[in-house]
Amino acid sequence: MQDAPVVTESASAVAGRQFRYYDFVMAAFVAILLLSNIIGAAKPAAVTISGEQWIFGAGILFFPLGYVIGDVLTEVYGYARARRVIWAGFAALLFMAFMSWVVVALPPAPGWEGQAAYESVFGQVWRIVIASITAFWAGEFVNSYVMARMKIWTGGKHLWSRTIGSTVVGQGVDSIIFYPLAFWGLWSQEQVISVMITNWLLKVGWEVVLTPVTYVVVGWLKRKEGVDIFDEGTNFSPFKTKV
Repeated sequence: MQDAPVVTESASAVAGRQFRYYDFVMAAFVAILLLSNIIGAAKPAAVTISGEQWIFGAGILFFPLGYVIGDVLTEVYGYARARRVIWAGFAALLFMAFMSWVVVALPPAPGWEGQAAYESVFGQVWRIVIASITAFWAGEFVNSYVMARMKIWTGGKHLWSRTIGSTVVGQGVDSIIFYPLAFWGLWSQEQVISVMITNWLLKVGWEVVLTPVTYVVVGWLKRKEGVDIFDEGTNFSPFKTKV
C-alpha cells in the first residue's frame, strides 16, 4: 500500500484528527519511562575504561530513549499531543511510586524471606522520588517546547539541530532540578555537581548517537501519517490537555 503524500499542516488544522500510530508511540514512551525507573534506577553499575572505573545508574542506558521518543512525538504529532503524553507519563510515575510504597509496606506472609531484598529494590526514598518526578515533568516540557519552537525557526530543516538542541536544554533542566533536590546535603557539593554534569553529558551523548535512528523513525511516521505538523499559533502552556 502506497503512503499518502506528506502535507505540511499547522497544529490547529489537525486538532481533531486521529493518527494511526500515535497511541503506539505514547505506549512506548510510558513503558520506557516506567521500566527505566523501576528496573534501571535500582542498580548502580560500573565499567572500567582505560583503567578508570566509572559508576552510573543502570537506568541511564535506557532512560534517554524516552527523550528520543519525546522528540519524535513533538516532531511528528506536535506539541499539544506530546503534552498529553508527558502528562500520561507523569501520572504513571505517580501511580508507580504509590503502588511501590503500598506493596513494600504490606507485612510479608509468614515464611517468606524476600522482604529485605524486595525493599532494597522497590523501597524508595521519597525525597528522590519527588526530585525524579519533578525533574521529569519540567525537563520533558522544556524539551518539547524547544523542539517545537526550533522547528518553526528552522523551517522544518536540520532535524539533528532540534533533537540535540532540545535535549541539551531539556536534560539540562532535568539534571539541575534532580541532583540538587535528591542529593544536596547527602553528598558533597563537588560530588553533586560532578555527577550532574557527567550524567547530563551521557544523556546528550546518547541523543547524538541515536540521531540516525530518530531520522528513520520520524521519516517513517511522517510518511505513514501523511502530515508534517508545525506548532504555529499553539498554546504552549503545560497546564492544558486539549489537543
